[in-house]
Amino acid sequence: MKNLVKIFLTLSFSVFLGCKALGQKFTTHSVKQNETLYSISKRYGVSQDEILKYNKELKKGEPLSINTILVIPNAGEVSALPERTETTKRNNEPVDGAVEELVNRIINDSVVKHEPIGFVNHRVGKKETLYGIAKEYGVTEEEIKKYNKELYSSQLKRKMVIRVPKYKKVDNDQNTIDVGDYEKYVVAPKETRWSIAHKYGITIDSMLVLNPSLSKTSNYLQVGYELLLPKIAGTSVDNQETQLYTSYTVPPKMNFYRLEKEFGVKSDEVVRLNPEITERGGLKEGMVIRLPETKLNPGEINTENYIFYEVKPKQNEFRLTRKFGMSWEELIQLNPELRAGLKAGMVLKLPKNQAGDFEVRNSLVLDKISLLDSINVDNKPKIMFLLPFRLDKLDLNNRETVEWTIENRNSLKYSLGLYSGALVALDSIKSLGISVDVKTFDNRLDLQRTKEILQRENLGSYNAIFGPLDILSLKEASTQAAGYNLPVIAPVPAKSDISLGNVFFSYTEEETLREHMLKFVTEKRKDENIIIIADAENIAVKDTILNKFPTAKIIEVKEEEENIGINRDKLELQLSEELGNWVFVESDNFKLISSVVSILNSFNNSVLDIENPDANKVMVRMFTTDKNNAFDNEVISSTHLSNLRFTYPSVYRDAPSDSFVKRYKARFGDIPDKFAVRGFDLTYDLLLKLAYKNDLLEVSKYIGETQYSGSKFDYEKDISSGYYNKASYIIGYDNMFIKELE
Repeated sequence: MKNLVKIFLTLSFSVFLGCKALGQKFTTHSVKQNETLYSISKRYGVSQDEILKYNKELKKGEPLSINTILVIPNAGEVSALPERTETTKRNNEPVDGAVEELVNRIINDSVVKHEPIGFVNHRVGKKETLYGIAKEYGVTEEEIKKYNKELYSSQLKRKMVIRVPKYKKVDNDQNTIDVGDYEKYVVAPKETRWSIAHKYGITIDSMLVLNPSLSKTSNYLQVGYELLLPKIAGTSVDNQETQLYTSYTVPPKMNFYRLEKEFGVKSDEVVRLNPEITERGGLKEGMVIRLPETKLNPGEINTENYIFYEVKPKQNEFRLTRKFGMSWEELIQLNPELRAGLKAGMVLKLPKNQAGDFEVRNSLVLDKISLLDSINVDNKPKIMFLLPFRLDKLDLNNRETVEWTIENRNSLKYSLGLYSGALVALDSIKSLGISVDVKTFDNRLDLQRTKEILQRENLGSYNAIFGPLDILSLKEASTQAAGYNLPVIAPVPAKSDISLGNVFFSYTEEETLREHMLKFVTEKRKDENIIIIADAENIAVKDTILNKFPTAKIIEVKEEEENIGINRDKLELQLSEELGNWVFVESDNFKLISSVVSILNSFNNSVLDIENPDANKVMVRMFTTDKNNAFDNEVISSTHLSNLRFTYPSVYRDAPSDSFVKRYKARFGDIPDKFAVRGFDLTYDLLLKLAYKNDLLEVSKYIGETQYSGSKFDYEKDISSGYYNKASYIIGYDNMFIKELE
């Protein structure tokens, strides 16, 4: 306990420092392609030296990195000049030639800003949203926020009067798209953005520009959704119902013989499809010609048949063939467009069962990236810790009272554990050469206090918020941070009734844990006898297990006013002597669990047939899909659980004696509890990702599962909400030890 008091005093000092507010006004700016320090200084009306003063990582005369977040001083007093964005690019690669003209037109029309010719005062009505008001007046949400600065940090409220800008109408004829060059495509089942991009030979960036209504943060694509896509080259040629065509740039020294060998097409067919060959006196280097390609059925390129990979910058033929364990000829056979050259952003299809040094999620190949080997010491993350330390309720001069409070107040116990582990993570990341700016605040489990802290801070200068713990403060943090695309990390279990699109729910949900457990049992089961024991509170769980194992046997739970239990004789009749018996116990009642554990243990290795002592012994193994606190009650025998090889899904595993544990003991003189382990893992994962790329939302699109001392993380973006951790462990008792089984 004395060690916790030491941690607490450390926290007190950190929180005190963290509560200082800045008097200077700031905004932030994300560096775009081709922007310079000079152009940004002109845009905001501040000097280059002022920008350099508040962005120490910058050096005068050096080029700016795209997506770097700059702090701009005095921006609240200066109107930003109109900004023009260049053609959408991915890692400096140009947008596909097939859609480049349209892309330029869309971007130029939608991004080049124009000044309002007036304003309309709008009084916010009941249940009105910013989205709805913007639609009503034909403007964007960002345009409304620009002239109502308070909406960047607070929600729209009823009876609020806001200024809605009015703009001069643009002649629609100037923006007409030639519909002959594009077509509507209806998304079929089992198709993804990547499968469709591959089918049309475009990049994901081009698809997003052509279809601005698609989400930029989620990869979800609804069946039946209509996409605008460029017509595939050659669809104006006769017999298009049975034939597709691909565009091909003629390389040096190409002739008709080689074309026939590579594409299986006769010279007269090539000339018929490309009359310009005759006009120009034969094949010429640099010519773009049309070549026939076997047409695929609309549903053939989908997640049922293929997995997909988006080519990264600087990848070459050698790297790809080595990565996928395929020859270049095999890759070309699947992806004929590779003949024209390998380019970043291309979407390649691969066989469904292709194995290699990669992870596949939702049929998309994710690169396995070693974050430790990929850190960029120029990235300097800034993190806010927002936790309920409740310093206002503690007398630091009374040690006994402080120790009692720490032991008995869960919010304080969780906060101290999480933060003590986080401090060790900060030490660890510092030793790797990464500088981290940290500010820590005590929100006191108070919503109003949380609002004050968030409104006082320049949220645009942060890279992530760790906490809060209570759901109301979490909602508030998410809402205020959303305007800055600022991620919020929920370190403990949290459920919300509203969409929190920028929240990372780090604690794996019960449903996901249950799915993992049932998948494990399905894979391990041979012919074992499945039995389910579930009380009235867990009927839905029983039905889920029964749906997975339709032949499972059900044991009724008797629930009376003072007693709860099962009939031992009825259970005995359901046990098999020839097969193993796998029993699911689903309950939050420690009395029922204790009784069932005792009964199951009495059967394990017993002989049911007294007249035949040589009969097979009964083998019983116990499972649950939800190991809640009731299973940890002291009345339940650990020896019995070990005998039953009790198996369950878990967010945690026992931390090995690794470098973290050693660092923790060296700093605090004690071994870390599970909250400290969790605090270290969460913070270290966050910092490594930000050290790799200073944008957690972007990193989470292509970083798969990560694992640390006692936790692992595998975030997936939900369609309508935030990022959910899908990773978990399968844990089991074995000879009085608790082990990880997968």
